Amino acid sequence: MSKVDTAWLRMDSASNLMMIMGVWIIKPGVSYAAACQRIEARLLKYPRFGQKVVQDATGASWVTDTDFDIRRHVLREQLPPSARTHPQQALQARLAELALQPLDPHYPLWDFRLVTHYQGGSALLVRIHHCIADGLALIAVIQSLVDGGTEPPQRQARPAALTGWEAAEEWLAQTVIEPLTGVTVKALAAAGDGAAQALGAMGDPQALLDKLITQGFSKGKAGSADVARLTYQVLRDSAALALMPDDSPTRLKGTPGHTKRVAWCQPIPLDDVRAVSKALHCSINDVLLACVAGAIGEYLKAQGDSVAGKDIRAMVPVNLRPMAQAYQLGNQFGLAPVVLPIGLDNPLARVFEVRRRMAELKGSMQPLLSYALLAIAGMVIKPAQDVMLSLFSRKTTAVMTNVPGPRDKLRFCGATLEQALFWVPQSGTVGLGVSILSYGGGVQFGIISDAKLCPSPQAIIDQFEPEFEKLRLLTLMLPWGD
Repeated sequence: MSKVDTAWLRMDSASNLMMIMGVWIIKPGVSYAAACQRIEARLLKYPRFGQKVVQDATGASWVTDTDFDIRRHVLREQLPPSARTHPQQALQARLAELALQPLDPHYPLWDFRLVTHYQGGSALLVRIHHCIADGLALIAVIQSLVDGGTEPPQRQARPAALTGWEAAEEWLAQTVIEPLTGVTVKALAAAGDGAAQALGAMGDPQALLDKLITQGFSKGKAGSADVARLTYQVLRDSAALALMPDDSPTRLKGTPGHTKRVAWCQPIPLDDVRAVSKALHCSINDVLLACVAGAIGEYLKAQGDSVAGKDIRAMVPVNLRPMAQAYQLGNQFGLAPVVLPIGLDNPLARVFEVRRRMAELKGSMQPLLSYALLAIAGMVIKPAQDVMLSLFSRKTTAVMTNVPGPRDKLRFCGATLEQALFWVPQSGTVGLGVSILSYGGGVQFGIISDAKLCPSPQAIIDQFEPEFEKLRLLTLMLPWGD
């Protein structure tokens, strides 16, 4: 197991289990036998899903489960009688229970649970431990389950020696985190502006470094200027991560308990969001993040809290792999701190402020540095890892993901996949997870929260659509000219 994946394996706590969770709403319903057959036929083509984890003093390894039984990993679920009158609340309550039930460490760390009777169809509940893969890889894996889903490309057997990503992790740990040298900075510069390109170019780090050393002598002063510029950027971003100020104190921060809550809303038309983003010359992401900030601010005000001038920080995963390699498992992402202006009441001012802050993050090396930090964390003993990673949980109110899904609705075993939602886990003492997923022409918001810090996430969810509607109406009222 890679060092980054090992770090995720060891990050489980009593308040936060490192599981990616999801739910599919499927209509009409599908049978248990059909679901088992489809999942076994498609999912096990990714060998990792047939492997269990074995830990020892040196780390963790993937070992084939010779006693694999698909019925142990695809289970039947039945909601309580109350589901007849409040089906969505019952399903949300069941997901909240599962969020704090550990996966069995004696078997591969995933399971699916099929609720065969749900609102005239079925619901498929998904739990996959984060050490198996990150969210982007799992989107590719999960989509392979649908009708017509593509199979993973054939992969060559990995040689015994450290190469590829494992070598890159070792190299990153030795060069990005340790005192920076000219060669390190040149490596990042030559790899291109994108972090995905940077990591992709490190498949053979020694050859890359040899080439850069040779090129460095021929570039002269121009090369020195590039080195100085990137050295400054890396040092600046390293300091920004290490010296992040404390988050605004709100009721959403504190010591979490041992109960979760789950909530989601109905989809908002994606075309409406896109129209507002084009009219305001900002991205769809800016619009959605502004709505998140507004919804959280309105929730806190409804609880009697003052949010004037306050911001909260959310950690957002940033992909560090080329999209063509999304099918590969493992974790290859960094974290970027996004500061949400929850104290700005004016929706237009809020979206422009979000746009400004997101522009400042572009080109930042913070995601690359946080990835390297995770690689280092996976190399040390767990108590040391906990201390290293406590930086993120102490300075963070939420973990937030924004994943673009397919524009058209997919089908599973002949039925239509009507809605899809996924949540990434929160680590340490973080008690709020926000999920934004575009799918089938709509955008859905979902929240998973610690019940002690946020007992009613539905109250936040209920603010998303009104916040977007305010922004849409204000956009229409602007003095449009030629």
